[in-house]
Amino acid sequence: MVNVPETQAIEEYERRRLMTLRQLNLLDTPPSESFDRITRIASELFDLPIAAVSLTDEDRQWFKSRVGIDHCEIPRFKACCGEVADTSQVLVLPDLLESPHYRNSPLAQSGIRFYAGAPLQTYDGYTLGAMCVLGREPRSVTEHEIRVLQDLAAMVMGQIELQHAFGRVDPLTGLSNGSKFIEDLEDRSRDNAGRSCFALYIELIDIAEMHSLQRVLGLACLDEAAREAAIRLQLRLGTGKVLYQVGLGQYVHILESAERCPDESEALDMALDLRQVLLSMPLGDAAPFMLHPVVGVTPFRLGEIAPTDVLRTAQSACQSARDSETGVSLFSSALDEQDMRRFALISGFRHALEDAGQLQLLYQPRVSLVSDECVGAEALIRWQHPTLGPVAPDEFIPLIEHTPMARLLTDWVLRHAVDQATVWHRRGLGLRMSINISAANLLESDFITRLKSYLTEQALPVTALELELTERALIGNTRASTEALDALVEAGIRIAIDDFGTGYSSLAYLQEVPADVVKIDRSFVAQIDHEARSQTLVKAMISMAHDLGYHVVAEGVETEKSYRLLQALGCDEAQGYWLARPLTVEAFDDWLTSHRGF
Repeated sequence: MVNVPETQAIEEYERRRLMTLRQLNLLDTPPSESFDRITRIASELFDLPIAAVSLTDEDRQWFKSRVGIDHCEIPRFKACCGEVADTSQVLVLPDLLESPHYRNSPLAQSGIRFYAGAPLQTYDGYTLGAMCVLGREPRSVTEHEIRVLQDLAAMVMGQIELQHAFGRVDPLTGLSNGSKFIEDLEDRSRDNAGRSCFALYIELIDIAEMHSLQRVLGLACLDEAAREAAIRLQLRLGTGKVLYQVGLGQYVHILESAERCPDESEALDMALDLRQVLLSMPLGDAAPFMLHPVVGVTPFRLGEIAPTDVLRTAQSACQSARDSETGVSLFSSALDEQDMRRFALISGFRHALEDAGQLQLLYQPRVSLVSDECVGAEALIRWQHPTLGPVAPDEFIPLIEHTPMARLLTDWVLRHAVDQATVWHRRGLGLRMSINISAANLLESDFITRLKSYLTEQALPVTALELELTERALIGNTRASTEALDALVEAGIRIAIDDFGTGYSSLAYLQEVPADVVKIDRSFVAQIDHEARSQTLVKAMISMAHDLGYHVVAEGVETEKSYRLLQALGCDEAQGYWLARPLTVEAFDDWLTSHRGF
């Protein structure tokens, strides 16, 4: 505990006390229900009209919470709470007019006769002010009431320290953080519901670049940049304007005015100005090209949107700003709807895996261009979302592939496709089932083991299965994925390169990838029936693939003319809408029964 000396050390104590008070970021902050609740209890317990949480500033008493008074501060001169702060003792004045010191004080002149205050003391002994109760008539207090007042003061300090210690102040910058932002916005909404505001979300550096900077220069460099940015932004905003730190290098400011509603152009101008502050910031060890500040702006009305949604929409605008030439962007509801849909799909997919009615496999026939007979089928997943309706694979699969559910997705497809391939095998149809997998699946340590176990369970030969990987997945393969591919080939499982021709290193990687099949992408095949250049290109692709020992499948065959041209060019198989669309099991069986060649 810090002793309050009666010597020259009083000045040093006061300096440290004021520094402690200001570091808590309590002065001149909006009213808070957590403190108002305590002052209401104090007023009721003591049956007095006035109660306050009074903080002793350098030359004033400022009320964080008050009951029974309209003004939010009084001069510190001859203020009873100031004596509590100076002595760190409970002060009881049964009648101010009987006190030689306070009979001429502003409080006594305003009609206050009774005062009792207990010190608001930090754990290390600095007294911030007082929990006080006041009355307009003289009054005495009992020892029990003094203990109650001290308990109330302890409750106030508990709330102060709780806010400071548990997520109200960022320790790096001293700024109020995201939790305090939410609390403050809730408090403002109670007092100023309906007022138009703008939230400015300022991001010093992109998350991906943040990781690069941390790897190269260390966390201390990033901390210093974030601290310097906070100082410069706060200086530009000015005294009394609150800046919140909601993440490392991420800040939020609320633009509002009691006199008039700020407009969109004003908000965007401020955003541009704050961004320029960061652009002109000295970077120290941070490389200039690694700091790309952006600002997102979102309009809202107090009380009409949750504080968490204000943060979310402002951050969404901030991400859009990264694609803007100015580095500033206004919130777009259309983009927000896309983000919300993506989130709904990702969060809903796990339920889809467990719900028998949402996911389904369809099967698209693959036909030999030599015999015109069906030789296999590609398993294609479809999703019927309970509220969003049909969701295209091109929309949800890329989302799921970047989550831990990629394994569950492939596992679901493998199990169902192997089951159906087994049915066809036992009927003696001789069809090969083609299944799409992702590059992430190859990195699963037990992927091959699981696949083999599914085949063993059904006594299905490996020749009845083919795995498809996109060209991009194969180009970006790692040592682990290459070893997995080699192991699959060694196990006798056929590998197909899907979407061939859409990558960037086709000729180079064809020499090394252990695949058996090349599937020419539909974007090339779609033009061959009326574009001579497309015919020449597809002919060259087929010839090259054959020379390298690949079996060639053409995707996207939509006309008979394309089919015949592919036959003439020596392509091995075809797949596309002219042959058949993706079919349910029952429809596939009907198609297979009626198919007699072309």
